[in-house]
Amino acid sequence: MTTTLLKVKGLKVAYGGIQAVKGVDFEVNEGELVSLIGSNGAGKTTTMKAITGTLAITDGDIEYMGKSIRGQGPWDLVKQGLAMVPEGRGVFTRMTITENLQMGAYIRSDKPEIAVDLEKVFTIFPRLRERKDQLAGTMSGGEQQMLAMGRALMSRPKVLLLDEPSMGLSPMMVDKIFEVVRDVYAQGVTVLLVEQNASRALAIANRAYVMDSGLITMSGDAKTMLSDPKVRAAYLGE
Repeated sequence: MTTTLLKVKGLKVAYGGIQAVKGVDFEVNEGELVSLIGSNGAGKTTTMKAITGTLAITDGDIEYMGKSIRGQGPWDLVKQGLAMVPEGRGVFTRMTITENLQMGAYIRSDKPEIAVDLEKVFTIFPRLRERKDQLAGTMSGGEQQMLAMGRALMSRPKVLLLDEPSMGLSPMMVDKIFEVVRDVYAQGVTVLLVEQNASRALAIANRAYVMDSGLITMSGDAKTMLSDPKVRAAYLGE
């Protein structure tokens, strides 16, 4: 039986009178990697911020594990296993890599297990281990993205939301980030991936939703959508 972990129902979000999200419905089931693709300004990031409680919603509801989480703050949601890696990374620039990762576990008190998870993150991202005492603000964009992902994993999320993880990165670093997304998913974490690089996102996802002008305009099997002429023309530049 399929368990729906995250369900967005009739979601509307407005910015100063402008309706950025106009009534969106989608769901993410346990054990899935779901991609939300669309052009810049489609409302993808706004949707992610609404899900994680950093932006108030004007209508609709968001359910997590069968219960409404509308109005709950990000700190409450992290405690429940819903973690997000925001667009722009948001690392603590004046703290070391190790301190940033420890901040990801601030809701936890199981120190021995935190140490185990820190070691896991260093195994996933060897570069972070090499530079564990370096200030986060002195790292490259790709390294900061690794750090932001590692920090989110330190909370032991059930659902990991990734907002534009490849934005602004070199092709080599994009390869690494998508490899890590696949690895995290393979370890049993359910993933919702918002990504402008539609071809890469569809290639690793189970299912996908296309968002345009604040609405979901298409949904289905990710591999099928990857070969859909309309999707290829609109989002893959073909």
